[in-house]
Amino acid sequence: MTDQQRREAAAALVEAENTRNWCEPITLAYQGADVEDAYAIGQYVTDAKVAAGRVVKGHKVGLTSKAMRSTTGATEPDYGTLFDNWFIDEGSKISMSRMNRPLAEVELVFVLKEDLGGPDVNAVDVIRATDFILPAIEVVDGRYSKSGAGGVVDSIADAASCGFVIVGGNPVLLTDVDIRSIGGSLYLNGELEESGVAAAVMGNPINSVAWLARKLDEFGVRLQAGQTILSGSFIRARTIAAGDSVVADYGPLGQISFGVVE
Repeated sequence: MTDQQRREAAAALVEAENTRNWCEPITLAYQGADVEDAYAIGQYVTDAKVAAGRVVKGHKVGLTSKAMRSTTGATEPDYGTLFDNWFIDEGSKISMSRMNRPLAEVELVFVLKEDLGGPDVNAVDVIRATDFILPAIEVVDGRYSKSGAGGVVDSIADAASCGFVIVGGNPVLLTDVDIRSIGGSLYLNGELEESGVAAAVMGNPINSVAWLARKLDEFGVRLQAGQTILSGSFIRARTIAAGDSVVADYGPLGQISFGVVE
């Protein structure tokens, strides 16, 4: 893709989010678009949103399991930027009119007390930089009108398919838990849909955050103190629709709930 095409693709994604007139996937609109193009488009989207007054609140990591990467042809996880208007209070009602094809995932959030970045970030660096962790639900969604020809390229360009984030209110220090053993169960309308443990995320969600810091360094970006990092789901994403009541149960870390309305 040319730089002009990348900018056009970014503008289409921004307009789609603002108007809910969903756009054509990058891989269909631009034949031959690759991962490098996708990351460039994602950065142009971020630049445009910040210029319009949005605030970057953190980042998310997606495709953290081998199973998910195999379905998209990805060889590594992907990431996207989180914005201030994507965080929803727990217990809220979210209108389907704000969403496209939403799915729910259970994840852990890392909140940083120090900046984190560089080509050699490891688990120790992540532990030292983390203030606390929280349970969260990510509403996975996209700005496309249909599926594209290359899932990972389309996902990367579109903020790793993030829609909204609902964060729980029970912060925990990393030193107080074995993060790998934290479990999460997703209930839709009172019925158990999926459950898993955090070790499903790259063996340990700390590894996910370390990967993100190293990946962002390739683009000259550092994770900043106060930012929120979605470390990746430890269940399969489940489709949600109008009328659904969604509850994520994290055992000792508590529950998170929200509803979906027309």
